[in-house]
Amino acid sequence: MDVPRPKDWVMAIAPYVPGRSTTDDGRKVAKLSSNENPLGTSESARAGFAAHAADLERYPDAGAGALREAIASHYGLDAARVMYGTGSDEILHLVAGAYAGPGDEVVFVRYGFAVYEIATRRVGAKPVIAPDLDYATDVDAVLACVTDRTRIVFIANPNNPTGTYSSKAEIARLHAALPKTVLLVLDQAYAEYLEDADEDGGLELAKTRSNVLITRTFSKIHGLAAERIGWGYGPAAAIDAMHRIRAPFNVTAAGQSAAIAALQAATFIANSRAHNDRWRAWFHDEIGKLGNAGLRAIPSKANFLLVLFEGQLSAETTYKALMDHGYIVRWLPGQKLGHGLRITIGTEDDMLGLVAALREIVGDAGGMTA
Repeated sequence: MDVPRPKDWVMAIAPYVPGRSTTDDGRKVAKLSSNENPLGTSESARAGFAAHAADLERYPDAGAGALREAIASHYGLDAARVMYGTGSDEILHLVAGAYAGPGDEVVFVRYGFAVYEIATRRVGAKPVIAPDLDYATDVDAVLACVTDRTRIVFIANPNNPTGTYSSKAEIARLHAALPKTVLLVLDQAYAEYLEDADEDGGLELAKTRSNVLITRTFSKIHGLAAERIGWGYGPAAAIDAMHRIRAPFNVTAAGQSAAIAALQAATFIANSRAHNDRWRAWFHDEIGKLGNAGLRAIPSKANFLLVLFEGQLSAETTYKALMDHGYIVRWLPGQKLGHGLRITIGTEDDMLGLVAALREIVGDAGGMTA
């Protein structure tokens, strides 16, 4: 038939599937599927957002000048080298659009963030998937995948959806071994959940090296997921290239204002990190108590755990049963993780109720819970 035909590489994309908010029958339940902050948003960020309610007819600052200056001041950066976007997702797409195309290769790890493959295929480049090391990034495996066609290496640290983490030494080793023509993109969406001692050195590399770019987001610890504010930092040449294909007015005025205020909400950030540390450790221990029923939690540095189902009870069965109990988690068969559930760290009530539900499900399946 004579009809417009999309590009083959676009039709090869498996569309991104977001975490669900409701059950099959439409009930609104505890949402532990999207790694949102269970403590909400800081009051200062809410006030910053509300301040623009009377200006809805005005376009936002297309250059996001105040936001870039605020980020630069907070982290000791050059504001001219700060990129901004609708979440860090847009920046990942901008990187792919600026640096890769047909005939090029983009490397990322198995069980990496789903957007890497989408961004790669969107521009006609070839995704090259490096083997994992028990669900974590294997630097040697990544390096083994690099060829003269490689243009970008995407690394999430901590990784999503596994929660695994690569040390500062490993990131430095990876960068040192990459050709200078390859752009290393360090996706640090969960960086604010790390302790200072776990900082991976990515931001310093982005300050000083010509082939490193980091991305971050206000959607996670800052609690601004609804506004989709992300940012990145890297060499001036990369930022210039990305601006050439960035959509104009891509970040809302209210979102910019809320993000600026969120940066200063130190107490809220500290409380969010402390809550996450406490309940992530508790949840990991509770999953360990279910190990004889085939459940295993991958050690995480993010605000979620990946729980594997390696016994008789399946992840799919548990996913559906948890929904019946009032908890939506993330089942990821599309990322070849049909045997696992990614579960966000929620409120205290969420976590206590979720574990009680898991124990009941395990018991009903004939597993031991002690």
